[in-house]
Amino acid sequence: MKVRRQSHLSRQSGAGLTRRGLMQRGLGFAAAAAFARDAGASVEAISPVMNRLSAYMSEASSRAIPDAVVQETKYHILDTLAAMISGSQLPPGRQALRFAHAYGGEKIATIVASDMLGGPLEAAIVNGALAHSDETDDNYSAGGAHPGCAVVPAALALAETFGIDGTHFLRAVTLGYDIGMRAMKAILGRTVLRDTHNVVGTFGASAAGGCVANLNSEQMRWLLDYAAQQAGGDAGTPQSRRYVHW
Repeated sequence: MKVRRQSHLSRQSGAGLTRRGLMQRGLGFAAAAAFARDAGASVEAISPVMNRLSAYMSEASSRAIPDAVVQETKYHILDTLAAMISGSQLPPGRQALRFAHAYGGEKIATIVASDMLGGPLEAAIVNGALAHSDETDDNYSAGGAHPGCAVVPAALALAETFGIDGTHFLRAVTLGYDIGMRAMKAILGRTVLRDTHNVVGTFGASAAGGCVANLNSEQMRWLLDYAAQQAGGDAGTPQSRRYVHW
């Protein structure tokens, strides 16, 4: 399987990408990870846990995964795609497709259940909305998380942008599920955050995207930083306060 290549973007990570090119394609997370350090900021020691985690994430694109895990990943991808298709017939899904049609943007990434292409940003947003429209997407019943509707759309949109092959795509999705659920188990119960959807989706989609972009270990740490800020910042919104136990 070969994911369609619709862009001249380099498949190399970090130094092979330009800030302008990434930002133009909606890949703000990668641009931020590659360029956002403040030159005057002090360098702090990196904990052994963070070193291990960021190295684990940066090696995911080249690390073989067991056949059983590959099979389960394929099931989750197919399940999410099916949820996108069924969701496209419901009012939330139809609204998402109208947004994609009105937004326009680059013709790079597939908008599922349509003949439209869009930029990676709007494709990930719209496909995520389609996947969750009917709530038939996968669910971690012990924690109320829906990993697939965040991880798969992000990985798919970026896979088409970077032109990666199917094996790389499967590994990116696997890492997204892995990190998203690890983040939920590590964070919830130890902080004021109680929004499992936000934590799993943000960390999962970020990890999958970082794997697609072949970010190195240092860039993965920046990516985790931004994911934590995104997930943590949302805890103060009126909608999210019901999940917060002060």
